[in-house]
Amino acid sequence: MVNYLRIKKDCFWDLDISRKEIDDIANGNDLRKKSYLFEKILLNSTKLFIDLEIFKKDDLRVLVENFKIPKFNHKYAFRRKNMVEVYFFNKPLLIDELKWVA
Repeated sequence: MVNYLRIKKDCFWDLDISRKEIDDIANGNDLRKKSYLFEKILLNSTKLFIDLEIFKKDDLRVLVENFKIPKFNHKYAFRRKNMVEVYFFNKPLLIDELKWVA
């Protein structure tokens, strides 16, 4: 169940966006708008994995693959993106501090 109120609070505190607009973007065909929504959730959500479930799995894969890590807050964005890759797509964990020590 998508918590639109939390997404709005965490990710769109600076914009007036409705639940319907968020849902329309996530389920629409405009990749540019989906990328914007994805980035807002990726970088700001307090419930990252739960909130990213707003996207269909195939859309999420494309969004993750196309996401370019910004120079500003590079380390933070890299870590969050990698956690998403590991959680949803079984990609390798690249964050040393989170790896299990054998």
